[in-house]
Amino acid sequence: MKLFKEIFGRIWALWGIVTFIATFLIIFIPSMLTYLIPGKKGQHIFIIISRIWMRIWLFLIACPLKVRGQHHFKKGETYVVTCNHNSLMDIPLSCPFIPGANRTIAKKSFTKIPLFGFFYAKGSVLVDRKSDESRRRSFIEMKRTLEEEMHMSVYPEGTRNRSNDPLKAFHDGAFRLAVESGKAVIPAVIFNTKKVLPINKPFYFMPHKLAIHFLEPVSVQSKSAKQLKEKVFNIMWQYYEANK
Repeated sequence: MKLFKEIFGRIWALWGIVTFIATFLIIFIPSMLTYLIPGKKGQHIFIIISRIWMRIWLFLIACPLKVRGQHHFKKGETYVVTCNHNSLMDIPLSCPFIPGANRTIAKKSFTKIPLFGFFYAKGSVLVDRKSDESRRRSFIEMKRTLEEEMHMSVYPEGTRNRSNDPLKAFHDGAFRLAVESGKAVIPAVIFNTKKVLPINKPFYFMPHKLAIHFLEPVSVQSKSAKQLKEKVFNIMWQYYEANK
């Protein structure tokens, strides 16, 4: 049984790659046309196209997604959205399913991927983590994104969580951004991506139900970045433990 599962996981990984590329090529030109529409409106259309793409792809790879808590995004409000990070599968579940126009902080190196790099850059504030200057510029760009009434999606753990704990320690950036911009934080908890795309198994993919839950906004009022970080960390940890 274990051998069969290992073989199936590799075959399904190939199917996942083939369907990802095939569906991406279909939506590539429509998504690129959003570069012609400036600001929030163009980004909103880009997110809608991304969401349609991901719904189709998730169906093809037998990974149905359940989204909860979208009502926490109040009309006319802009938020910093903090997501846990267990797997590369977290990325298709965060930005496309955040209601409204949004961008995420993302590695600049991924823009080197042919064709996909243009799509990736459209949805992201890019950063070279090895460069202090790049980090400073990206922080300014994230603040500008919020000022343009678009949400910012951040993985405060920084990198994927390789431990057995619900979360890794958070970095300060997302919370400093929220405090300095005066925007509330919406914690987002993603479930089961580690089962679909395990971090310790190369070229392996296992279909499974997925979920992303958006929680109640956490106000920045009367909080330092450190206090906000600790509060959001505790909320996400406890929610993950109670609902895993």
